[in-house]
Amino acid sequence: MKRFGKGVVKLRIFIVILAFVLAVPATMGMIKTRINYDILSYLPEDIDTMQGQQIMLDEFGKGGFAFVVVEGMDDKEVAELKAKFEKIDTVSEVLWYNSIADISIPKEVLPEDIYDFFNSKDGSATMMAVFFDKATSADESLEAVVEMRKIAGEQCYINGMTAIVEDIKDLTMKETTAYVVIAVILTSIILAVTMDSLLIPLFFMASVGLAILYNLGTNIFLGEISFITQALTAVLQLAVTIDYSIFLWHSYKEQKEKFSDRNEAMAEAIAQTISSVVSSSVTTVAGFLALCFMSYTLGLDMGIVMAKGVIIGVICCVTVLPSMILVFDKLLEKTIHRDIIPSMDKAAAFIVKHRSAFVVLFIALLIPGVYGQTHTAVYYNLTDTLPEDLNSVIANAKLKEEFDISSTHIVMCRSDMPRKDVVKMMDEMDDVDGVSMTMAFDTLIGSSIPEEVIPESVSGILKEGDWQMMLVGSDYKVASPEVNEQVDKLIEILKKYDDNGMVIGEAAATKDLISITDRDFAVVNTVSIAAIFIIILIALRSFSLPVILVAVIEFAITVNMAIPCFTHTTIPFIASVVIGTIQLGATVDYAILMTTRYKQERIDGKDKTEAVTIALATSMKSIMVSALGFFASTFGVGVYSSVDMISQLCTLMSRGALISMVTVICALPSMLLLFDKVIINSTIGMKDTARREKAFKAAAAHS
Repeated sequence: MKRFGKGVVKLRIFIVILAFVLAVPATMGMIKTRINYDILSYLPEDIDTMQGQQIMLDEFGKGGFAFVVVEGMDDKEVAELKAKFEKIDTVSEVLWYNSIADISIPKEVLPEDIYDFFNSKDGSATMMAVFFDKATSADESLEAVVEMRKIAGEQCYINGMTAIVEDIKDLTMKETTAYVVIAVILTSIILAVTMDSLLIPLFFMASVGLAILYNLGTNIFLGEISFITQALTAVLQLAVTIDYSIFLWHSYKEQKEKFSDRNEAMAEAIAQTISSVVSSSVTTVAGFLALCFMSYTLGLDMGIVMAKGVIIGVICCVTVLPSMILVFDKLLEKTIHRDIIPSMDKAAAFIVKHRSAFVVLFIALLIPGVYGQTHTAVYYNLTDTLPEDLNSVIANAKLKEEFDISSTHIVMCRSDMPRKDVVKMMDEMDDVDGVSMTMAFDTLIGSSIPEEVIPESVSGILKEGDWQMMLVGSDYKVASPEVNEQVDKLIEILKKYDDNGMVIGEAAATKDLISITDRDFAVVNTVSIAAIFIIILIALRSFSLPVILVAVIEFAITVNMAIPCFTHTTIPFIASVVIGTIQLGATVDYAILMTTRYKQERIDGKDKTEAVTIALATSMKSIMVSALGFFASTFGVGVYSSVDMISQLCTLMSRGALISMVTVICALPSMLLLFDKVIINSTIGMKDTARREKAFKAAAAHS
């Protein structure tokens, strides 16, 4: 490591130049990486809802679809609007009542089912179904929605998942840059206050900023990443890796007191930083990689990008940052000031003295913590949390108000099903609680018209090859218990007529999402705890310390996740899976830092109380700076973001950093004192502690 450090020092100017040169291809890679805004597209490909969507695309040439509610237009104007929609490249078909009958025929003489489907209860609005020939969240489908909005004007409201995805895209694209700016400003303020140089935060930000840029740029090799990953990557990478920069700076200052030559001091500082930071970063990387075990592949997306970001952050910390510091060392020297944060000796002594009170306090908090964590409400429907003035949210409200449709199911079944069976099946589905409308090819054309005389341009909208498609409107909202029960009943009815039939759509996919992520949470939680347990076991060479450290951080996670229950806050479904692994991986380092020092002091012969007091006093400042940096980089984004999922995740992470900090500082010393004998007997190299303690006391008494 020392040889590596000398190499970095020797090539410092070249490294600084190369770092900024590499920023160019990284920027290009970041720009060219596709961003996926559809959270349902990460569901496993082998479930019915995803297979059904693929069949729709392959057989019908239809991926996404939208309902367009039109107000204040006569039939001729609506027909003209429909014709304009049909000319848009990605629009495959538009289904309105002139697809079945000429508009010269008064709507009132149409069959009741057809009239009710296309017209609102009071006749003031009409509705058309627009199908796209690309997937729901494909770029072409999103562009088609934008084009439709331009053509339609203010009298039309476009509903559907594609429209929602387009609005989320616009919202996050406007805000993502602000997330980074807010995180950088708040973190810089914390660093300026807690560090001993006014200028060093700028170099920290430059080094971490380049690491973030490289991480986002290399995502091009993944093809695409989720908008959630894109929004959180910079913020989380800054929060997690800023510690490494702080460690290097402190180490460099210490070595400058030992070496007269600053280059030698930096080479030694780099070697020490690598030894400490690599072992520290492994736990964080393990926490992120645990997300890759989710069958809901948004976890894989986030896990790979975040873990990659930590690794790149470590590399930049031991190459780019030291090179910058050496190049601008004289300038940094001019901004050095004394530490503002006072000595923590008195605080450490107070906490150790009142350890029994802290044990009682944390045990008292555990019961409501467990209750709150298991009773925190979660949401799966992203639409409910979007700003109410978004076009798609307004359209959803209009569709509910005018047509009693809050969600739409698509029924896929064999195309050769007898017409009488289709009619009977749709009648049964009509009778299911909450179903507001049903539409199939056979119910649209009626029983008196032979199918052979229907033009293929009309029949092809709902029938193609081996499959036919039916629409079922629901009064119930996506992700509600009522709509999930409704989907189960629709599937039960469908299977009586077609064993291979499928019910797909946003509500059915969200129902799958609920059951899949429930399983994922248990898997990811187990994997992250097991991985970090093994890492701590190897690093500290102890069987008891991993149990104590993981238990302390898991307690902090429990308290953090319980708070929404008592504040009556509903959190996004992904939070339950993501926060636990991130908070465990990112903040267990606080506990490792203190425990390592405690272990060393005990081996050196200090008694347990003195060892814990020294460990707490020497690590408290580092823990506080690290936690406050994590808090600053995520808190501002949580307050600012209008995308509730991103806002809630950042709020939970910022609060989790503070809770972990308080827990490690106040609870861990008590645990170390309480289980001191167990730790000594289960840790390699500590069994001789009693003899060393006697020798240390004898030497102290003699002196």
